[in-house]
Amino acid sequence: MKVLVTESSGKLGSATVKHLKKRGHIAYGLDIVPSGTTDELIDITNPDSVMTTCRGFDAVIHTAALHGKHYESGYPRDAFISVNITGTLNLLNACIKNGISCFLYTSTTSIYGDAMVDLEKAVWVDELLAERPRDIYDITKQTAEQLCKDFFYKEGLQTSVYRVARFLPETDNLRLNHRLYRGLDERDGAEALRLALGVEFKNFEIFNISGGSPFDETELHAIKQNPEPVILKHCPAAAEIYKANGWRFPKSIDRVYICDKATRYFNYKPVYSFEYLLHNIKG
Repeated sequence: MKVLVTESSGKLGSATVKHLKKRGHIAYGLDIVPSGTTDELIDITNPDSVMTTCRGFDAVIHTAALHGKHYESGYPRDAFISVNITGTLNLLNACIKNGISCFLYTSTTSIYGDAMVDLEKAVWVDELLAERPRDIYDITKQTAEQLCKDFFYKEGLQTSVYRVARFLPETDNLRLNHRLYRGLDERDGAEALRLALGVEFKNFEIFNISGGSPFDETELHAIKQNPEPVILKHCPAAAEIYKANGWRFPKSIDRVYICDKATRYFNYKPVYSFEYLLHNIKG
């Protein structure tokens, strides 16, 4: 399959380009920033450039966006609208015009917003949780998801959405803690997108993509109030490894990202989990 990947110089985009090539696909990277995984520099807010570049592909994996870090840096609202909404619309239109049948859109678990706040227990974050955007980043990602839905039902384009968990640069301790309940390794994200390329959905679908979690719904109160005993129940080896490295367990866990739907629909099984990272973080 010949696949166009946007933001191919970014963490998830570059991992996706490399992973697709290893698995026998032809992957072509687009970005405004040069890198070894980017084949062409274009701005997705330019509809003419997008229309021309999108010729001859079987699928588009759209990871490009202004992100939460840009919001925190003070980017104006109209920049988010231009990139996250108009840029996505340009790509969707190009798919229809150029006969591309598959469009995978990477969104964000941040879209659940205030629905992930509960003072008594951790929130079980599956795809049934309400969307409660908190800022222009969340709002524009939600709008782009709805554009994908519109093109699925009105244009017959195989669009689907992948709400990826966080994979930001972090200290080893924080990365480990987040991998327990809200983190993602970009290599797992790339594999989820590869698996989804081969699926034709009967309805418009949205999937959470995370690194998984050892916790279950019966433990939500416990991990909110005092997670360490629950963590050690699932992974006793963590006690010695944390102590040896001077790491601290989280004092409270406020959410648990669930990706069971992706497992059911296309057999997504995260490899780079907390358990994996615990034993390989220094490797």
